[in-house]
Amino acid sequence: MSLPPVRHAVVLLVDGMGAHNLKARLGHARTLAGAFSKAAVIQSGFPTTTAAAIAGLTTGQRAGQHGLVGYSAFDPVNDRVFQQLSGWDSRTDPATWQRVPTIFELASKRGFTAVTVGAARYRDSGFTKAVLRGARYLVAGSLAERVRAAVEVGHTSDQPSLTYVYAPELDMAGHANGWQSSQWTHALEALDAALAASVPLLAPDQGLLVTADHGMIDIPRESHVLFDSAPELLEGIAHIAGEPRCLQLHFHTGVDADLRSAVLERWRESEGGRAWVASRDEAIDAGWFGEVAPDVVARIGDIIVAARKAIAYYDSRAANDKGRNMIGQHGSWSDEELRVPLLRYGAFAL
Repeated sequence: MSLPPVRHAVVLLVDGMGAHNLKARLGHARTLAGAFSKAAVIQSGFPTTTAAAIAGLTTGQRAGQHGLVGYSAFDPVNDRVFQQLSGWDSRTDPATWQRVPTIFELASKRGFTAVTVGAARYRDSGFTKAVLRGARYLVAGSLAERVRAAVEVGHTSDQPSLTYVYAPELDMAGHANGWQSSQWTHALEALDAALAASVPLLAPDQGLLVTADHGMIDIPRESHVLFDSAPELLEGIAHIAGEPRCLQLHFHTGVDADLRSAVLERWRESEGGRAWVASRDEAIDAGWFGEVAPDVVARIGDIIVAARKAIAYYDSRAANDKGRNMIGQHGSWSDEELRVPLLRYGAFAL
């Protein structure tokens, strides 16, 4: 999809607004509906999770290059699994864990004004430092205020500008209540109202793109698969990373090839009818993560279990697993998770 050149570009990333989800609720979103069509749908990357997808958007690279390979990922240097959104600490440097330049760094070098607009709580996070570096972080409160502040950048910048604005509200409502809930619909209506107020303010040389990182599937609790109930599936496994719809299993160092092969086959026999099950080498060869840099290989699970049916995988041994309260979920290969809108406004719509 090609876009006309503009002097000031705004990209609004709506977390959790898949094309399937939006299409089903277009009657609640007049401004979004006016730009939505079959041609206004693109595909996100794998895994369909916020950390990997936003890093992909802000670097132009797949997960195998930028290195954020899941919601949680194995850190081979520190022999641990940590969450890519909120689990950062002094042991992992965002500037090196996310391996490639951001579009903000590249734009700044070319003389552009690079800005990201978001809530105050995200300003100094490790994830922000990893994927938004090179941009000036502008704090704004409500979604309407964030969108308006992003548009205002183009009105005040003497240089060409690139502005990114983040909207987590739909994803939060979907995780807590499901995307088919009234809460998700209300969040969509608030998003549409924010756009309706700001689109008319776009300057003649300013374009706005609205897209998403992934879509969402509602998974009832009775569709949770407690994989620890089959101990043979976990023989030799040291770490469980990824997310409920895309497990990444890592063997203990020193587990021999025969046991690795046996456990992989056990997962295929048990879950092959409702999940894509692949070894790390198979997933890399199939291009699941794009081209994979040598220092990213070990971050990817030895075994990957990506849900095909409307299920989610959980380890019932985990203490205080609040994740099992989630209804809306994502991470795998379904069209509902992969396909996202790309909507054009202002000079991009010409």
